[in-house]
Amino acid sequence: MTLSVAMVAHEKEDAIREQLKRVGKELHPSVAEDEEIIRRALFALRNQAVVFHRYLSLFSVMMATVRDVRDAEVTIDFRNNTIDCSCPQEGWCRHKVSALLSLYQHLDSVQDWVRQWRSKKSADLQSLAAVRTPGNWLKMVDEVLAYYLEEDEEIPGFLYETIAENALEKLRKHLPFEREWQPVYRLFMELAITYQISLRVSQATAVDAHLFQAFLQNRFHSFQNTVHEIPASSRLFATDPFFDRMQVMLREMLFEHDGFFSRKMNVYLLFWDSVFTEKRRALEELVHLQERQGMKFPEVLNVFYIILKNYAALEENMRQINPEHVDIYLGLVKFAFSKRNGQAAEIILRRILPYLKKFIQSVNRIHRSSMIYSISSLYENITLSEEEEILLYSAFGKDGVAQYSKHLLAHKRYEEWVALHQMYPTSIGHLEYCGLKQVAEEAPALVLPLYHFYAMEEIRQKSRMNYKEAVRIWKKMKAAAKKAGKMRFWEEYIGAVREQNKRLRALQEELEKGNLFG
Repeated sequence: MTLSVAMVAHEKEDAIREQLKRVGKELHPSVAEDEEIIRRALFALRNQAVVFHRYLSLFSVMMATVRDVRDAEVTIDFRNNTIDCSCPQEGWCRHKVSALLSLYQHLDSVQDWVRQWRSKKSADLQSLAAVRTPGNWLKMVDEVLAYYLEEDEEIPGFLYETIAENALEKLRKHLPFEREWQPVYRLFMELAITYQISLRVSQATAVDAHLFQAFLQNRFHSFQNTVHEIPASSRLFATDPFFDRMQVMLREMLFEHDGFFSRKMNVYLLFWDSVFTEKRRALEELVHLQERQGMKFPEVLNVFYIILKNYAALEENMRQINPEHVDIYLGLVKFAFSKRNGQAAEIILRRILPYLKKFIQSVNRIHRSSMIYSISSLYENITLSEEEEILLYSAFGKDGVAQYSKHLLAHKRYEEWVALHQMYPTSIGHLEYCGLKQVAEEAPALVLPLYHFYAMEEIRQKSRMNYKEAVRIWKKMKAAAKKAGKMRFWEEYIGAVREQNKRLRALQEELEKGNLFG
């Protein structure tokens, strides 16, 4: 039976149009390489180089050979909406596009499609890149994003990352040759793309908060990889206007693009920690923020009080704390330590103490222990009063037992350590992790009740494996009793254990093997 390409094209019209829509979005006429792909695809189409030779109707798979310098095999899977090519080029290649256009010609005018695609070109990226100004670089970003950010089209949340990566891939082709300019170009372009997507999201009627937060987090990690390539000093004078423009974009994204303040604040802090290092620039930003009408986020002013070491202003600004922004204050503490400003960090840490408990309880249980560990490591850098210690560790609750244990051990407060673990029983393994060995060395008499409790817990399980574990615990208890000079107590204790559990034959056997008597 002869393969009817026209029939297949009409049957799979929606899938073909969807694939060509992807081509239109992911290839841009301003990019020379993309224009070349379309030009070569049209050449193959005109010269009848695309030969469809098989269609598997059961699987909705069409196969074609594209005659080229080396023939390429193209497979179009309509059911899964994928297209593959045997050539080594990743992404779109001339073979894939020519196969799609060969099908499309049975549905509509290929010339009209190409004309519409080329109409997206409003500026030549190469020409814009040749004249190095912030305005031209922003026009390049607008050019590559124009098709994705059409005015009335909502952006699905799962496309945020794809749009950013596709745009960056096109812009990287115009990376400056000079090594000093390359990290500036990469950082500027990535920030400009993030800014544009953030602007569109702030204007949207419905936003997938989880996906946009993930997008901002991914951008943050990408920024981290780039900012460290930019030297803190000895920068080219010609780069100043580009840093000025990045400063403005960051400010507008934080204050004028509604929502997701915490995530955007992380980016803001990263730039002010690693990129904007001049005192002059910090003073200018502070003046600009102080002159803003109706300051939405006064916490941001603390960034510049930390940089400029204005402790009086920091103390005054910290009198009014937003309990919903405790994560922001913790970020400011890390920022202060990064700037080697321990005094500012201490001011913030003391001020937010009363608000920690509610914040920690709001953290997802899965992440709570790591959050407590992070907070505890910050407070280790300052000396707290007894009242402040109680406030801090009561805020941690049961999830902060390990951190409180470490603190008590550091101050040799062993009785309180034992009392803590009697209040929050866990397992002998966790007890050892929290410093049982140190307490057994320094105050062996205090740990005897803990060993007894966990040995009894093992016996209650009534299996030989648990009896073996109980004997292991009793061996440590015997060593602690000997070190504490309480061997008489030990002999009476282990004798009573054997007598009370004489019906448990397996336990009796393990007790004998363990050499616990005498």
